[in-house]
Amino acid sequence: MYDSTKPYKGEILRLIKQTWETPYVSVEKNIVRKKFSYQEYHHTDGIGTKGIYHWEKRSFENAVRDALAMNLNDLAMMRATPYALIDHLLLPEDDEDAILEIISHLAGECKGREIAITGGETAIHDNMDGLELSVTMLGFVKNPKLNMFRKGNVLIGIESSGLHSNGFTKVREKFGEEYRPEFIKPTNIYIDTILSLDKQFEIYGMMHITGGAFTKLKDILPKDADIVIERHHGLRPQEVFFDLYNREVSDDEMYKTFNCGMGFVLGVEEGDAYEILKEIKEFKADVIGKVIRGNHKIKIESMFSGKEVEY
Repeated sequence: MYDSTKPYKGEILRLIKQTWETPYVSVEKNIVRKKFSYQEYHHTDGIGTKGIYHWEKRSFENAVRDALAMNLNDLAMMRATPYALIDHLLLPEDDEDAILEIISHLAGECKGREIAITGGETAIHDNMDGLELSVTMLGFVKNPKLNMFRKGNVLIGIESSGLHSNGFTKVREKFGEEYRPEFIKPTNIYIDTILSLDKQFEIYGMMHITGGAFTKLKDILPKDADIVIERHHGLRPQEVFFDLYNREVSDDEMYKTFNCGMGFVLGVEEGDAYEILKEIKEFKADVIGKVIRGNHKIKIESMFSGKEVEY
């Protein structure tokens, strides 16, 4: 039975209050005082269909990491430092234990990252199959830069942890009722690595490979340039991607739906590539391709068949 008074509100407030004093903001009686005056970037995303698996397996800590990753990784592209967060949690039933576990994990992650939880909402939707955790993340940008590849850049790919949080409608279509542990593995969070690299090197273009997958690279590609991604590099897709391909998902659909083993892409000067690879210690990374003169095309040599796909 749903209790509209939300008796767990007091415990949620206690948890989020732990995040209310950071180097960037102070929160008192729900009023936020900023300690900076930089330009800002705001972003909203959630975990989508993957939340069905998180609800079934009660993998709530992983769900929180997914929701944070989908926002933090996009802030990284804008060179933004996160300082505040507002969450919207939707559940198919009124489950106090689940709600408090999710908020506890969220508060712990935010406290460790100096992100203040400044608002939120919990809603029960009994027509849902799983949970949804949507986050609005606020960040500031000290030195805004154009996020755009340049002709002559080499592309560095950084490994994904697997499916991340995109393409799960297709996953459910192809796997049906079958469950695999990869379905709840959390998304890699790249922001710490990216912001550290950005202080040391000139990074021209950055892209978080999520919805739309490799077609998103066109968003930061000059009109007179092409991207060529080769298959002879060290970022092999995880086995789950080959299983999807073998269930009649075409090369074209694989690379526009899934990350295929790469969660983040950087465009850098060729002379910096080796040093950048040495600095990426938390994740496996490799040179995957280049930016050349062309007509705004993405050309990828498929890891699954060897055929070229073009967008």
